[in-house]
Amino acid sequence: MAVYKITPTKANLIKSKNSLKFAQKGYELLDKKRTVLIREMMALIDVASELQDRIDKTFAQAYEALKLANITMGSEYVEELAQSLAKERDYQVLFKSVMGVEVPRIRIEDVPFTTEYGFFRTNPAFDKAAIQFGEIRRLIYQLAEVENSVYKLAMEIKKTQKRANALDKIQIPRYQSTIKYIDEVLQEKEREDFFRLKRVKGKTKPKKKV
Repeated sequence: MAVYKITPTKANLIKSKNSLKFAQKGYELLDKKRTVLIREMMALIDVASELQDRIDKTFAQAYEALKLANITMGSEYVEELAQSLAKERDYQVLFKSVMGVEVPRIRIEDVPFTTEYGFFRTNPAFDKAAIQFGEIRRLIYQLAEVENSVYKLAMEIKKTQKRANALDKIQIPRYQSTIKYIDEVLQEKEREDFFRLKRVKGKTKPKKKV
């Protein structure tokens, strides 16, 4: 049996009803937030899957081109030329808010592919491998951005779900039970007051003279 630590008064009844409305509104907002976050996360998961497929295919093509370059040019010469390729470019990590969740956005300077070697020193297989490995690096940046965003959204969904469950399973039922308890006590008190007043009126009513 529930034990209530609240005085059953009309003021507390109004207060409990207002708290119930506030909790129900909070649950609705959390439920909407959770829905938006899940939709956003699922869309990013699809993007991550597509990026991973592109990385796998590009890797396969790049390694085939590199293998052909090693065969036609010699692995030592290929390694020497590889040292002259452009190094890692600087990047910026910016943030975008999704329902209050800060997800990363990686910004890389978009510059055309250039080399420090003359094309007459290479063959098409080496050039293809160099271009494709550069593309892989760009795709990996994008995948890291998306996967980090998915992780952050998943953590926020878990937190939102926990708060929504606390309202739905604990707070809202508690307020509903409290309102029912106060309402029943007040109704019982009104009935008792009504019957008490009726008895008082019966006693004070003058008797008819015979």
